[in-house]
Amino acid sequence: YNQPIPFGQRQEGGQGMKIAVAGAGAFGTGLAIALAANGPVTLWARDPDAAAYMSTTRENAARLKGHTLPDAVHVTSDQQAVFAADTILLAIPAQRLGQWLMDHAENLSGKRLVACCKGIDQKTLRGPVALIEKIVPDASASMLTGPSFAADIAQNLPTALTLACAQPDDAEYLQSCLSTPTLRLYVSHDVIGAELGGALKNVIAIACGVCMGAGFGESSRAAVITRVFAEMRRIGAALGAKPDTLTGLSGFGDLALTCTSDGSRNYRFGLYISAQQDFDESTTVEGAAS
Repeated sequence: YNQPIPFGQRQEGGQGMKIAVAGAGAFGTGLAIALAANGPVTLWARDPDAAAYMSTTRENAARLKGHTLPDAVHVTSDQQAVFAADTILLAIPAQRLGQWLMDHAENLSGKRLVACCKGIDQKTLRGPVALIEKIVPDASASMLTGPSFAADIAQNLPTALTLACAQPDDAEYLQSCLSTPTLRLYVSHDVIGAELGGALKNVIAIACGVCMGAGFGESSRAAVITRVFAEMRRIGAALGAKPDTLTGLSGFGDLALTCTSDGSRNYRFGLYISAQQDFDESTTVEGAAS
């Protein structure tokens, strides 16, 4: 089940599939741009003015400047357009996801819901998939996670991600439909491991930002990453994750990217902490809450 669809190839299972992305932040926009290679995609923005601007200019200048929205991307602030889709990618911050699910549970019933956020809900201590399963129990819940920056995905640069789903049939179907010529998905049935890898690596990225901002150097950062990775595996084992999951894309892969690049919001947040500077509050930093 862990074999990816090769780059440049895609199965026929996605023909006619209706896809929506809920959340027009950087990552949601990047996903919509990439998935437009397969067919029409609905991109929902909660701000009507922002949706209208993006629809007219064909750019999300506020969150992902410099990347043109293909004609196949329909931008809207009408939530009913989201609920009309068969599969909904939830690019909503982890701390807002639970409330959004509760507000729209009836409309989400029976849908394939793919969480695209990385964090632990502070109110329930649940990960994104566990939240979906609790609030919308008859939906198919999965998670798309791994080492990926929105700009890379939008530029159609080769990217590999983990699709974590407990149901083998749904996992295979989603892998087919969400793969693109430059987006390769590996399937995992270890949802707990994928949730933990995505949440914990953000915390470590903040720590690495603090480390580098304090001037401790590359060797010190390498030590932080190595020792914390061992801790991540111990936490995962204690909470029921499979060890191999955290050594894969959704664990070590994501950890390596976010702990070593200024493109990571969590890493930059750590730099700001060490410099005792205020961070842009409009920027989502999932690791701060986790």
